Amino acid sequence: MQRALPILLLHACTLVLLDGQSAAPEAATTPAPAASVSGNQATTVPASWRKRYELGPGDVVNFSLYGHPQLNRLAFRIAPDGTVSYLQAENIKVAGLSLDEARLAIEKGLSTHFRSPRVIITPQEVSSKRFTILGKVGRKGVFTLERPITLLEAIANAGGLESGLFDYKIVELADLDHSFVSRHGQHLPVDFRRLLHEGDMKFNLEIEPEDFIYVASNITNDFYVLGAVGSPGIQGLTEDASVVSAITRRGGFGERAWNSRVLVIRGSFAKPKTFIIDVQRVLAAKDKDFKLEPKDIVYVADRPWILAEDVLKDALQAFTSSAASNWISQHLKPIVNPP
Repeated sequence: MQRALPILLLHACTLVLLDGQSAAPEAATTPAPAASVSGNQATTVPASWRKRYELGPGDVVNFSLYGHPQLNRLAFRIAPDGTVSYLQAENIKVAGLSLDEARLAIEKGLSTHFRSPRVIITPQEVSSKRFTILGKVGRKGVFTLERPITLLEAIANAGGLESGLFDYKIVELADLDHSFVSRHGQHLPVDFRRLLHEGDMKFNLEIEPEDFIYVASNITNDFYVLGAVGSPGIQGLTEDASVVSAITRRGGFGERAWNSRVLVIRGSFAKPKTFIIDVQRVLAAKDKDFKLEPKDIVYVADRPWILAEDVLKDALQAFTSSAASNWISQHLKPIVNPP
């Protein structure tokens, strides 16, 4: 009986193993649960930087060489050009590489001095993953993305939305309808009002490296003229502000402008109202000029279009770039002061 017990245990383990192998294909077809992030109750797709972590300038890593503890090196910061050196492996480009890819690159650099070197790289400090938040928040600037966070957390970490005193009342200074998140130059469909005032967590996206969050101001009285005009940018609103006068003040139509149809965007970015203005008919006195309101976006395309949806995305992309550059030029001091 004592000799049979190990045999029975071995047989049982074998059955469990075989059963697990036969069940593996079925388990693979079951979708994995979405990753949960602190502060986010919505199901979200994991951000791409979490699927593949890449080293970058500013990150600090530790090196060790298997079998040679005396060659351990700690706290190596990756240089601004994305390179790092360890022993005879000098100026190895590791920016954009995973830890395994960086290890192979370092091992290749050491292969002329060591036989089959086995390098171990461990991260000590994450500094290369950053995002920017500007506008009507308590603390503006560039923040290090040390861990996965959501948009709500990013705003909270930046001190929350700014408020001020108006007519003896504390009011919110943020214009949620014109606030936005930009990722790799693309305007993301985030409804800040529904997220912050109604708690709609489907807009509580995960922040990725290089994201740009802009919280617009509720106390400005400006509008934007963008696209194929002489000088695209922001314009102060006056009583006589109209589409034709606005384009004229911004240098007129550009060489590639398609001036038969001009798009005006008004209201929330989540549910914008669009107006199509035929400038040729206005100039021919066949139609009245279109009167502008605060925060309108006047967009002149450089190609023919029929429906507003054909160029709406381009217009919002242009606004994203213009709003960011305008805020930076107004609030950041130049690195070199003019003589």
